[in-house]
Parts: sequence; structure tokens; C-alpha cells
Amino acid sequence: MSPLAALAVVDLPRLFIVVVFVAIIGAASWGGVAHGQNWQVSPASIVIDRPESSQQVLVTQTDGATVRDATRKARYSIGSSAVARVDAQGRVTPLADGVTELVVELAGATKRVPLTVTKFSDPVPVSFAHEVLPVLTKSRCNSGGCHGKAEGQAGFKLSLFGFDAASDYEAIVRAGRGRRIMVASPERSLLLAKGAAQVPHGGGLKLEDDSPGHRRLARWIAAGAPRESADERPVIAIEVEPREVVIAAEGSQQLRVTAIDAKGERRCVTAEADFVSNAPFVADVDASGLVRASDVPGDSAVLVRYQGHVAVARFVLPRPAVSVTRPVERNFIDRLVGDKLAKMGLPPSPLADDATFLRRVYLDVLGTLPKADEARRFLDDPAPDKRDRLIRELLDRPEYASYWAMKWSNLLRADKVKVTPQATVGLTRWLRRQFAANRPYDQMVRDILTAQGPIQSESPAAFFKAVDQPELASRSVSQLFLGVRIECAQCHHHPSERWGQDDYAGLVGFFTGVATKKLPEGGEAIVAKPGTDAKHPRSGVVVPARVLGGADADFTGERDRRRVLAAWATTPDNPFFAKAIANRLWAHYFGRGLVEPIDDLRDTNPATNEPLLAALEAHLKEVRFDLKAFTRTLLSSSVYQLSSETNAGNQDDRQHFSHAAPKALPAEVLLDAVCQTTGVPEKFNGWPLGVRAVDVWDNRMPSYFFRIFGRPVRATVCECERSNEPSIAQALHLMNSPEINAKITHRTGLARQWADSPRSTEQLIEEVYLAVLARRPRPSELEIARQAFLPMTNESEPAAESRLRREAVEDILWTLLNSKEFLYVH
Repeated sequence: MSPLAALAVVDLPRLFIVVVFVAIIGAASWGGVAHGQNWQVSPASIVIDRPESSQQVLVTQTDGATVRDATRKARYSIGSSAVARVDAQGRVTPLADGVTELVVELAGATKRVPLTVTKFSDPVPVSFAHEVLPVLTKSRCNSGGCHGKAEGQAGFKLSLFGFDAASDYEAIVRAGRGRRIMVASPERSLLLAKGAAQVPHGGGLKLEDDSPGHRRLARWIAAGAPRESADERPVIAIEVEPREVVIAAEGSQQLRVTAIDAKGERRCVTAEADFVSNAPFVADVDASGLVRASDVPGDSAVLVRYQGHVAVARFVLPRPAVSVTRPVERNFIDRLVGDKLAKMGLPPSPLADDATFLRRVYLDVLGTLPKADEARRFLDDPAPDKRDRLIRELLDRPEYASYWAMKWSNLLRADKVKVTPQATVGLTRWLRRQFAANRPYDQMVRDILTAQGPIQSESPAAFFKAVDQPELASRSVSQLFLGVRIECAQCHHHPSERWGQDDYAGLVGFFTGVATKKLPEGGEAIVAKPGTDAKHPRSGVVVPARVLGGADADFTGERDRRRVLAAWATTPDNPFFAKAIANRLWAHYFGRGLVEPIDDLRDTNPATNEPLLAALEAHLKEVRFDLKAFTRTLLSSSVYQLSSETNAGNQDDRQHFSHAAPKALPAEVLLDAVCQTTGVPEKFNGWPLGVRAVDVWDNRMPSYFFRIFGRPVRATVCECERSNEPSIAQALHLMNSPEINAKITHRTGLARQWADSPRSTEQLIEEVYLAVLARRPRPSELEIARQAFLPMTNESEPAAESRLRREAVEDILWTLLNSKEFLYVH
């Protein structure tokens, strides 16, 4: 027996002396224990003080500037197998009180780590709030898909992720006549029997028999299932290691989570923490905290949750080191995107050709296609500044105001059923006027937040008719204008953020004075009355109104509480406001946000290019929230003008804008494009012929086209309500529907006009391509399209020749309307 192993069998009163002895002599006798020339072990010493606790070991290899995780490459053993055991993943679990060592072998070298187990045979009582609930959270028992949902499951309801320990205790110990707990025979308790799937359980196996979590619950029940213990150790923070990792393709990294309690003591809770990756296609994570990278370059943030606390580990997966040509630098966007591409080893695609840029910028800015003559004029213009001139011209066209009024009518929930048709018209007209006049965004939002007066008027008052409850108004405003999804905190502490139910109630307090009033001539008006502070959703205690992350609000001299909120929200130093709209606009023009989802800004969901998002936020403030000026900066960048054609080095990039991302046309834009390219307007019920779909304010307009192509019904303030996912129904409608065919073959349509014109075959084909795709046909396409006209050579009658010529044009038009190039912004 080694001297160290012999020490492990001393009686407990001497254990403290042993621990101190180890600490004193550690530097002398184990000076290199946790470090070596090219690999190291952490922690430098291990102390486990609970029977069900464990310690995750991390082994790190260093090769020059490269650092790699070697936790699963190392071999482990314990000096005294009676004290602890270690698995192949480097997780140490206790077996008995004592002192021993963890032996780690890697690359022909050995390192030894002091290991102490205490309080195994005489453990402190289990804390329900701080030790039982984490077991249930880790097992997903209190998740939203199980007993944590609003109505519970099978008569058993828990608070989501264990945020309400008091109610959970009642549900587990006292509800159901106490049938879930059997103190006299813990193993027969329904809580354990169902968790271990020993009796039928809809959730299946949640707790392996004799697992640490199972043993902890059994020990708690055997002690009488107390509500509190004598040694409560509330956690005040958690840390995750490592926090930032550059990971190789197909590589892995073990995470370790450490909880810090109110006494400053630290303990490993890796086995009890919850892990979620925000980009699993880059790097995913399993329940043990092992992160596995894919071969797709990008950024991934792993959210770690434990007892209401969150931390983030960030992973960067670059391409192998290659020389990357940066985008031509036209403004700060190109520089910052170029920095990221160089770091990731992602070569950018070349600039898009003129035709692709022309079509893209028309659809993105105006929501409409360029006409054939507009396309021809731009393509034939030799001026080097023609793209910049086009951007300025488009932003001054009336279609810009109409398109963005439609988009914001969706977000502001201008639903004619909820707010009346007159109010929907009034809000839409007001929005169109704001965008036409290029009203600064902060002023426009200030008007929305403080809107009063008749909802049928040309004003934003209808918004507060749509969100007619203080709770609904607060979470809608937070999500739409601040990018904060506060609604999670209505029922429980936000599982991924710092916001709690008091923050939720504090924000609600700004809207308690908003009310509707019947008008003598009919209709309703939004009025502001002196509001009151809202109550905490769970405790019922009144919570003073306050902005997110701020102090209690001061309403001195203000009758309308919303004015205080609006002043805070639109001030230049607000940490959310400018960032939220900058990210929203970036997502519209570039196909995805720097933060996704675009209205979920939080520390645990970081941007894929944080310096760029910060620069965009600063730029928006510099131009005083001038949306046209900000948009010009976006569109003038080389990054916006990159081709959607990928190369071998960037074809897997989904996050860093090395190439343009194709975007499906919105339902209204697509229908207008079909009407424009066929020359046959859509007839909307009750509307004059020729009205564009973008201009139709009626969100309840019966339309099969709108329904299958995902037009939103304006039930939420989320962009996600619009569905652009392709479907079989969409494909069949475009290919086979009588409505589309009737437009293509219409007697006054463009196909008939082109066919009846004196144009040559080549000129006809070019005209169709310019009208539909805003470009001229390629030589191979021209050759194929000519084949549609060949049957005419066998016809001698002029009428037959005219018919065949018309059918050829219709066939080419039909083909292009069903191409991906037409259906997507690319």
C-alpha cells in the first residue's frame, strides 16, 4: 500500500489534518502535478463533499498556439479505488471518505492530482431547492414539454425549470394526498418509481436506477422530504470552462460547470447543468457537456443553465488556414465582415453581376421587379457609379413607402377583425406617410408608443387596440422595439436571460393607464389615464414600474406613463433600441440577422459578428435614425452586392455573409411579380383592378395564393409569423393552377403582346428574360429557347404561325415563372 493510500484509511477526525497536509506539501512534492510542457490537467486538486456530487476533469493539450481538448484521449485511474472512481470521460465520483489521487496518463507522461472525499458517510441534508430541483430540471421533468407546461401533465404540475421551489414542494410532497412520496420506503415513492420507469410513465425513463440523481432523491425522501435543510447553499453564480474555444472540424470539447454559492464555495455541477447550442449545425452539445463540432464553419454559443443562472461558452469553427481575399472595402461593413471571413478562413464570393444586383435591390427595397425597359437601361449604362445612383433613386420612389408600410402593418398587428377595417386603413396610411417622408425611426416609434385618439384616424392608435391588455402591450413593445422576449418572465424566471417576473411586472406598469373609450359618433379612441403599478404575477406583490435593467420610474408631471418609457426607449444610450432595428434591417437585406432570431437579443444569444453589430448600432445613431441613410450604407457595401454563387471554401457558410443568401419572395411580392410579368393584374374582391398585393391593407382578404405562400394574419409582432417555407402546394399552384395559366395566356397579357409584335425570335426571348429575370438570356439558354419556335417552320398558314409563336412565348414565360431564379431573391 502506498503512503498516500494508507492515509486514506485514517479516521475522520484526522481527515482535516490530512487535507491541510496535502495542501502544504502539494507545491513541494507535486509541483508539476497539473501542468506539463504540452498538456495540463484541471482542477489542480479535487475536493468532493457530497455523496452524489462529481468532479469533471479537463485535460488540455497545447501545441504552439493551438490548444485542444484531450479529456477523452487521456487515461484515468484512482490511487485508491475504495475512495472514488473515474470514468473514461474524466468524471470523478466518490465512493467513501478519504484522500487519494487521480492519475492521468497522456502522450507517455503521467500527472497526479490530489483527491479528497469528505462527508460521504455523514452527509449534510439534501436541500430541496438547491439539490432536488436541479435533478428534476436535468431530467427535463419540469420542462415545457412535460410537467412544466402551463397545465402540467397528467395532473402533476411543476414550475418551469424549477423557478418556484415553494409551489414545487407542495406539488411533490403534499398534493395528491401525498401519494408521490413514501418516506418509510423511498424506493417505492411514485416520484422515483415513475422516473425510473418502474411503473408506467408517459415521459419514459428519466432517472437511471442508482444514478446520482436517483440516489439524491432517495436520500432526501428517506430524511423525511424536508422543505429546507440546515445547510442551505443557494447558488449565486455559475461559471463554464472553457468560455471561448477555437475548435477544429469534427473536433470535441468537454465543458465544466462550476457553481458558486453564497459562502463563496465552489463545486462542480457539470452533471446537473443543462446545455443548449444555438447553432447545432456548427457545434452541438450533449447532456454531459460534451461539444462536438461539425465540418460547417461558423460560430456556436452553448447556453448553460443551472438553478436559474446562465453562462455561455462560445465556439468558433474556422476553415483550415487559407489565404482569404477580402471583399473590396467600400465602407466599415466590408472591413468588419472581411475581418471575420479572414478569421474563419472563408473566401468571399465575387460581386454579383449587374443584372443580379438590379433584381435584388429592386425586390429588397421596393418589393417589386424592375420592368424590362428599366433592366435594359441599367444593364446598358456604362457609368461606374450606376449602382449607387440606383440605390438613391429606389429609396425615393413611392413603392418604397408602400412596401415598408406593409411590412410594419404586419408587425403592428393591423388586423381588420381586431381593430376594424377603418383603423387598419388609418394605420397603414400613417405608416406609408412616415416612410415616404423618411421620418427618423426614433421619432416614429415615440409616436407609436404614446399614441392616443380615435383608432380610425390616420395614426398609430390602432396598435393599442390590437394589444389591448397591459401585459400584451408590454411584451409586444419589448419584443418589437427592444428585441427582448420578456414574455417568458410572465410565468417564471427567463430560462436564458436575467429577466425575472419582477422585471416583467415592472414593464407592464407603463401600460396600465391605456384604455379605450367609446366615441359619441361611433368608434373608439385610445386614451391615457393615470396608471397603477402592476402586481407580481406569482406573489401578487405590487412592483414599481421600471424599464428593463433600470431603477423605479419617476412619473412626476406625467399623466401618461408611456411617455417615460418612450423617452427611455428612444434615447441614444438605450442598450436595446438601436441594436434591435439595426439587426432587423440587416436581416431583411442580407437574409439572416447577425442575431437569430432577430428579436431575441440577449447575452446568451450573441451575434455572429459582434463588432459589426456594434458598428451598425453606432452608425444608426450617427445618422440620427435616418432609415434611408442607414439603408444606403447597407446596400452600398460590397458585402450586400456579393454573388449568391458559392465557391469551394464558402459553400457551407450560413452565418458570416461570404456570399448572398437566397430569400424566398414574400407572398404579396410574388403575386405582384406574377402579375407584372404576365401583364394581367389580380382582381381582389372589392378592390379596383390594378391594385398591387403589397397595397392591399385587408389582411383577411380571401386568397388561396396568400394562404399557401404564407402571408401573415397579423396575430403577433413576430416576423416568424410569415411562412416562406417551400411546399408541394406552392409548386403545384404555380405549375398547374388555372389562375396562373389564365394570366400567362390572357388575350391582353404581355405574352400575347410580345408574340404579336414584329420582334424577331431572339428579341422575343430577350424581352421575356428581361421582364421576368431582369437579365438577358445566356447563349445556352437562348439556344434552348429557340427550340420552342421550331414547329413554326412546318406551318404555312399565318394564323397557325401566329398561334405557335404565341404558344412558344407562353411556354418560355411559364418556364421562367417556375424557376428558382424567379421565386427567390438571389
